[in-house]
Amino acid sequence: MRALVVLACLSVCCLAQTPQPCSSPPLMTGGLSVSTQSEKLVVFAKYNYDALGKRIRLSEIGSYDNKTFHLDVLLLYRQGVMYKINNKNRTCLKKHLSVDFHPLAIPKDASLVGQTVLGSSSVPGEGVLVNMWTGKLQTRKGTAKYMSTVTEFGCIPVSTLFNTDRNGWVVASFFNNVIGLADPEVFTPPRFCKNAQLQEEDEENLATVLSLF
Repeated sequence: MRALVVLACLSVCCLAQTPQPCSSPPLMTGGLSVSTQSEKLVVFAKYNYDALGKRIRLSEIGSYDNKTFHLDVLLLYRQGVMYKINNKNRTCLKKHLSVDFHPLAIPKDASLVGQTVLGSSSVPGEGVLVNMWTGKLQTRKGTAKYMSTVTEFGCIPVSTLFNTDRNGWVVASFFNNVIGLADPEVFTPPRFCKNAQLQEEDEENLATVLSLF
């Protein structure tokens, strides 16, 4: 009887140590970089992420087809609208947001690739324990393969690689992640956006970045 109890306890401990799919904190700020396999798109952005209100703010600088662009966008998924904001000229474009909101998370059907340490495991504090996951996501334009890396503790995103027929491999790296929002007002459209007329959205580079969320 005692042997069965010990065996059961050992089984529970082993299951507890197995990495499980997880969700990132619902409120985060930080930076990210995105680039495509063809080098057609390269982006560096600051992001504000609110999974509770389904809102994202991206301030980007990048290159698309060898043309440099600056972009400040507010994505309000519940309202189905996106604001392109130009604070310098105090202009604003309001467009349909046709993509769905997807929280930063590892899908429940993802397969664990492995667990490793970024940095060094020789001395405490010199490395970060991360889990790597892979799987497939069904999108409106087909199936996309992905591999995501998140921290074991906190499920903080580290990097994501995904592949689509349209863009090939896309790699995104997250950095300077902070849990919480320093300024919730970033999700409020500026006053000069009040009278912006609703238009259609058709820019490929923005769609690529949005696919990360």
